[in-house]
Amino acid sequence: MSYITDYYNSYNEDARTKSRHGSVEFTTNMKYIRAYVAQGGKILDVGAGTGVYSMALAMDGYDVHALELVEHNIEVFRANLRESGADIPLEQGNALDLSRFADGSFDAVILFGPLYHLYSKEDKLTVLREAKRVLKPDGHIFAAYCMNEATIIQYAFKGDGSNMMDCLTKGLLTADYHCISEPAEIFEQVRLEDIDELNRETGLKRVKIVSSDLFTHYIQDRVDNFSDEVYQAYIKYHLAICERPDLLGVTNHSLDILVKE
Repeated sequence: MSYITDYYNSYNEDARTKSRHGSVEFTTNMKYIRAYVAQGGKILDVGAGTGVYSMALAMDGYDVHALELVEHNIEVFRANLRESGADIPLEQGNALDLSRFADGSFDAVILFGPLYHLYSKEDKLTVLREAKRVLKPDGHIFAAYCMNEATIIQYAFKGDGSNMMDCLTKGLLTADYHCISEPAEIFEQVRLEDIDELNRETGLKRVKIVSSDLFTHYIQDRVDNFSDEVYQAYIKYHLAICERPDLLGVTNHSLDILVKE
């Protein structure tokens, strides 16, 4: 966990999620949470970061409870709470252990972050099983993942492609170019078949899987500099295609919407 703590201690997560390109992911995820969770529902935001989603949902009238691992993020979250006036119970804790919460307590569980930073299948299964345990029978889990091919194209082949040669030298890729993540690499990348396997083994059923940001990071500089009119046109385009299964592998972040079988 020290790698994660060190990363977020020096990274402005608040600024990323509130940037124009970061807002595409935020807008997409919020659309689907609002669509599947009734107004006033009780939501557990696990790995809540600096509270961007927690506060937006609380302002929408949801009963939000937040859990975050990194102390730096918690400090920023608390500062944001004071500024916004929102009332959100915030605790420090780990997604691997939700024992402080009773079975069947929540209408929705948000996992926007924890599954990025777990490198063993067993840890991922533990997080999903814990989320399932605290979920009401008719509740929804919103699980976000970092997708493999976006990392290959945007990082490994960035610039002159020397990052790819470095990855190959360090043994960070399988023969079929699946990223082999280690804690020092911070983020874990997956493919759809990896997500499907986790769902099967945890007894979770997919309602829908969505590309949260799709092409946004590929054209990040352009998105950040669009006029308001063009930006709104881009958002409409993105939301119109984000459920297309043929595009899922291209997105940086996916959103898997799940229910109990």
